[in-house]
Amino acid sequence: MRRFKQQIPESEVKDILKKATNGVLCLTDYEDRPYGVPMSFIYDGYGSIYFHCALTGRKIECIIHNPNACFTIIDQDDIHPEEFTTYFKSVIVEGIIKIIKDRNEMIDALRLLSTKYSPGINCEPEIEKGIDRVLILKLEIDSISGKEAIELTKKRNQD
Repeated sequence: MRRFKQQIPESEVKDILKKATNGVLCLTDYEDRPYGVPMSFIYDGYGSIYFHCALTGRKIECIIHNPNACFTIIDQDDIHPEEFTTYFKSVIVEGIIKIIKDRNEMIDALRLLSTKYSPGINCEPEIEKGIDRVLILKLEIDSISGKEAIELTKKRNQD
């Protein structure tokens, strides 16, 4: 990170990964063209991010071609026109993305996703009904970085 003073502490980066509800998954297609797609996700807290998606499509073709991936989350984006700036917080995750084949791992990931997006609702019937019509993707994290506006960094250091 070029502006290391604006780096978000690791504990806060992990909190952002836990609470955020979407981000943009960035891949490369077979012609080496970039492809970014908004995705909901779950961070497992141990070094992986899980996504669910359709069985086929451009995203899957990209992953088969090149499993290197980047996932970006914007946690805060407050525009301050009078200052000609934005008070932002963002997280970038890089790693290798895999298509999960193990049924038990798929079910575990779907349970985690259901707990996050449908808390308190029995997800088992929905998982059983849809398990054969969904793919689970696992982004194994190689690196995580978080950055915030210098104004937020200054405020953090004052507190």
